[in-house]
Amino acid sequence: MKKITLSILLLLIINFANAQTPEENLVKSGIILPKVGSPIANYVNVVRVGNLLFLSGKGPLKSDGNYILGKLGQDLTIENGYEAARLVAINQLAVLKNELGELSKIKQIVKVLGLVNSAATFYDQPKVMNGFSDLMVLILGEKGKHARSAIGTNTLPNNMAVEVEMIVEIY
Repeated sequence: MKKITLSILLLLIINFANAQTPEENLVKSGIILPKVGSPIANYVNVVRVGNLLFLSGKGPLKSDGNYILGKLGQDLTIENGYEAARLVAINQLAVLKNELGELSKIKQIVKVLGLVNSAATFYDQPKVMNGFSDLMVLILGEKGKHARSAIGTNTLPNNMAVEVEMIVEIY
């Protein structure tokens, strides 16, 4: 029994020693968080209520200041949508980093709402939103797993491909 307990303790120590911070995971993944811009209307990027952060919807804003535009199933493929959702995840991580100073203050991504600009016959919104979810887990590990809704909509502001809002629990 002592051998098993000691083995488990040793595994936990090794795991802890090898655990990387979210910022280290960003570097390892070659991701540079963008500067957080001001909202385009009368709202804020994030509201803190107790230990919860409510992040406003963000779109796939590229480093050149342009959004990934178009409708999934008409102008864009699932792969294009996946990349757009992944870019939104990077932009939302930038909001969190700006708000918290360090991403290790995230306890859990709680809920994600993904809106996908979809043609009338496009039904693969979950596959598009996997771009967001996969990146959150890549950078935050288990803390990045979340409840999620993926909704198709007939239009989004500026014709952007994807918009995502989220709720995050912090320490």
